Amino acid sequence: MSKTRLQEEYNKAIRDCDIFVMLFATKVGRYTREEFETAFKQFQESGKPWIYTFFKTAPVNLLDIPEEDFLSLKAFQKMLKELGHFQTIYEDGKDLINQFNRQLEKRDPFDEAVSPPPPL
Repeated sequence: MSKTRLQEEYNKAIRDCDIFVMLFATKVGRYTREEFETAFKQFQESGKPWIYTFFKTAPVNLLDIPEEDFLSLKAFQKMLKELGHFQTIYEDGKDLINQFNRQLEKRDPFDEAVSPPPPL
């Protein structure tokens, strides 16, 4: 049992992390959205965590997805666009790893917003 809801523990971990990765397929749930908002607020305040959003492009049967789930995904993507946040698409696990590696290669590993430089 916790004095706070378990989600608060997740949110604390998000506020303390350097990199925040979100994977999406067919919906964005209430807690997922809260986690993004937590990460984004922390990023605005401190410059971290770096936020990466990846959207899977695998074919899905829209008849199998509840309308509200699909709409939640589209609304979230619209919000990201309005924030100027770039989302990345991926096809499968291998592509996800490649896409993520490409994103990380664009970053300066000695940027103190992520971690201190290595000792000399």
